[in-house]
Amino acid sequence: MNQQPHVLIIGAGAIGSFYGAILKRAGCTVSAVVRSEYDAIRDGGFQFESPLGDISWRPDHLYRDGDQADSKPDYVILATKVLPDSDRAALIRPWLGEGTGIVLIQNGLDIERELAEAFPNNPIISCLAFIAVSRVAPGQIKHNAYGRLVMGRFPEGIDEHCSRLRDLFVEGGIDIKLTEQVVGERWLKCVWNTPFNPLSVLANGADTYTILDTPGGEQLIRDLMAEVMAVAEADGHPLPPQLPDSNIAGTRKMPAYKNSMALDYLNDRPIELDAILGNVVAIAHRLNVPVPRLETVLVTLRMRQG
Repeated sequence: MNQQPHVLIIGAGAIGSFYGAILKRAGCTVSAVVRSEYDAIRDGGFQFESPLGDISWRPDHLYRDGDQADSKPDYVILATKVLPDSDRAALIRPWLGEGTGIVLIQNGLDIERELAEAFPNNPIISCLAFIAVSRVAPGQIKHNAYGRLVMGRFPEGIDEHCSRLRDLFVEGGIDIKLTEQVVGERWLKCVWNTPFNPLSVLANGADTYTILDTPGGEQLIRDLMAEVMAVAEADGHPLPPQLPDSNIAGTRKMPAYKNSMALDYLNDRPIELDAILGNVVAIAHRLNVPVPRLETVLVTLRMRQG
């Protein structure tokens, strides 16, 4: 058996193919399931432009949906968008072996539960990606910066799978933070994502400076952040009170940019509305936390989608 694990990536777009490249550099067998870009990837693999150097790679096995796996992988990395009409359990079920670890590199909150209930005997490793990477053409990826992952076992703790994956990712050239409380880390990321992403869509794809510099814009962002933090605290994950200040200061230090939801909206792609906002509101309702501004943004976006 190969000393390094066999990893299968489902959702080998910009994010999935980047972390595949890192694991390939660490000596893993890395395979991929792709949909629309099968021919381009079969012929040329994943071609990268990256500050890490030449990280272009070819999958050891390339599959389409519905294919049979040559062998069950040690880990399945799910890097698709979390959309309401996608059955993620059905997507990964054909590829799982008895002990296959499920690695989620996906946005949002409360996104693990559905898979934990479907596959109670498979370990779930939940990851948050801090990366600027985009697909520029079929099989062509531009990695601009970063790549750090925050990783922990769901619902809590650090196990041997986390430690093993951490070592592999570090060997491949990126920074990893292991956390005992991955749900708390997801709340931490939501404090920025939940206000900025949906507001950017309501503002017709606005960038971060437009959102903050419109009269009343920064205050609205602060009010939305405060609501997210109130829900997080009620859910057992209190966050530092200075978080809105540090998030806004950090955003102002960066050049103006359009977040991922704004880009999806501008390119007529589905947006991850429930994963990033809807689930926060649902938890607020369950815990009786008032979130009038978050509710307003959610209902307005649903009207727009409808």
